[in-house]
Amino acid sequence: MPPTVAGLQRKAELQGNPIAALQKFLKREEEAEAAGKSARERMRFVGYVLDLGYETARIITSDPYKLAVGGVPRGSFLIMTPVPRDKDPNPPPLHFSLLRVSGVSATPLAPQVQQTYFELHKRAMPELDVWTQGELQWGALDCDVLGMFYADPKDTARLAFSGDVNNVVSAHRYKVYAPDQPLLELIVNGLVPAALRACLGELRPTECELLSTGTRPTVPVQISMADFRGRRTAMFGKTRLGKSNVVKLLAEGMILATADAEAGERVGQLVFDINGEYANDNPQDGNSSLRAKYAKRCEVYALVQRPSTPSQPLRLNFYEQPDTGLTILAEMLAADNKVSNYIRSFAGASVPSIEDIDNLPKPGEKVRPVRRVQMFWAILKKAGFPADETRLQGLKLLSPVAKHFDPGFKKELREAVFGKTPPPAPSTLDGLVRELEAIAQFRRDNPDSPALTSSSGGPMFEPDDVALLDFLAPSTGSGPTVLRPYLPFHAPNAGDFTTNILAQLDAGKTVILDLGSATDNIRQYFSRMLSRAVFAHQEQKFVGNKLGGHYVQLYFEEAHNLFPVDDADLTDVYARFAKEGAKFHVGMVYSTQSPSTINRELLAQTENFFVGHLSSQHEAQALGKVQVAFAGHEPDILRAKTPGYMRMLTQSHRFVIPVQARKFNAEG
Repeated sequence: MPPTVAGLQRKAELQGNPIAALQKFLKREEEAEAAGKSARERMRFVGYVLDLGYETARIITSDPYKLAVGGVPRGSFLIMTPVPRDKDPNPPPLHFSLLRVSGVSATPLAPQVQQTYFELHKRAMPELDVWTQGELQWGALDCDVLGMFYADPKDTARLAFSGDVNNVVSAHRYKVYAPDQPLLELIVNGLVPAALRACLGELRPTECELLSTGTRPTVPVQISMADFRGRRTAMFGKTRLGKSNVVKLLAEGMILATADAEAGERVGQLVFDINGEYANDNPQDGNSSLRAKYAKRCEVYALVQRPSTPSQPLRLNFYEQPDTGLTILAEMLAADNKVSNYIRSFAGASVPSIEDIDNLPKPGEKVRPVRRVQMFWAILKKAGFPADETRLQGLKLLSPVAKHFDPGFKKELREAVFGKTPPPAPSTLDGLVRELEAIAQFRRDNPDSPALTSSSGGPMFEPDDVALLDFLAPSTGSGPTVLRPYLPFHAPNAGDFTTNILAQLDAGKTVILDLGSATDNIRQYFSRMLSRAVFAHQEQKFVGNKLGGHYVQLYFEEAHNLFPVDDADLTDVYARFAKEGAKFHVGMVYSTQSPSTINRELLAQTENFFVGHLSSQHEAQALGKVQVAFAGHEPDILRAKTPGYMRMLTQSHRFVIPVQARKFNAEG
């Protein structure tokens, strides 16, 4: 029958639309069907529709059809198209409904078929006659209706997908096919934006790779990094089954996708590497590191520096950053439940930063702030924190020629403490410790001494000064010795790594924190501290309308420790990432073994999921409850244990895609 004018017009409109692949597919099927038996092996026809609803379909199929397409496993995709009617002047727009096989169903003749099987086996008949064979090879499959692919009516060059179907007509009006490679590529990648694409792996409908006949089409699975920047991504699955490998692929995809981006469009990445696998190669385990492959785009900060991995120290210089240093020590003391009164007073004290002192306009205004910093230095020195005294003397405190270890106490006080002939003013940290210890003891023994009055008539020492002096030389207790467990946080030559990391993130670099040798407390501390810094930095840019196209991606492992299921503190920085991160262009990828251990607020806000093997029905069901797209996939998630075999759902993929993730390596 010659095409109608309407049909020719519609065909012309679809030129350039991916849905045109369906036209070619149906034409080949029609030609193969007309050719008869000789072309049957080229056909992708699977069967007919037995029963159809808006959400499910039951199809009838036959063994020869299933064998010809290489098998129809559970979880595989099928397409359902309307059968064209002869002499139809107004055929429906080109489209297909996407089905996913969910199981085997009984046919209306199932009891009779079972009776026939029973009789055959009972009689041990060696072979079947043609009629019986034809009857027994028919069966039915249950399918989920995932939605429809069609040309967007508003833009016929654009592919569209809906999660529902626009109409359901009689079942006999449809045919069901196994899609060929072009249609599978349309199904898997047709909705993925062309910008910022990366290849994650290949489509893998089932864990079993044995085919009935022929070969399975090779279909690369593409993702768009635009789906991940500024959004939340979850990695679930048992350990050693490929979660970290997929995280590397995502980080690599972001590095490659933004390699040529303008400064305003860059994406900085911060990886909290608790096992050291992103920063360090492990040839024995076949592990290639992200840092080794992209050395120019990556910066590593490590608590323990390794000879084979260039890195910067992940430490603070407590002497040069007294305000930050005291805050860190206070948090650690609280975490370790150090609750003595003099310790609590020390933790609650405030010490100015070197920059704040330098910015004071008058030299006289600097005396008390400098003295308080010196008290903190004396505490650090007594606790055993090493110092570069020459470097400290180069800091701007009072003036370029000031003696930085002399608190500058008045003559009357020093004579009251040391006698008529006091020792020379301290010129080293050790001398500073002795001076302040003596002052602290004198103040405790002589609280009403006139020598403790300032020139203005007020007290010589403010409450914060008293707290520091009482900690330096307590009447009871160990004093600065309690700070010794926190020595790993300090290095006398360390810079302000937080400021450096934020600058590198702004430049679009991937920063890896090697926490492989750290304790849980230290890992959690650095994670929390830097997360707060990143959030505040992005929030500040948002308030100043300077965000532009700049994003920061955070990568967390063992996420159940950071986002516990029973955590009701919605002001915590991690909860704020979940609720407000997208607004401030902060995205995150978090990994854990069990969906049920993660805060539901975070799960509800998560857009992208990668799910490997789960061993518990409870966990699989919890996943299906929080993300309905995974409902029905529970049996396959529980059974499949191949490393890298994931079920993926992203912002662009409207339904779950089974994918075999490629192996991250240094060459590829």
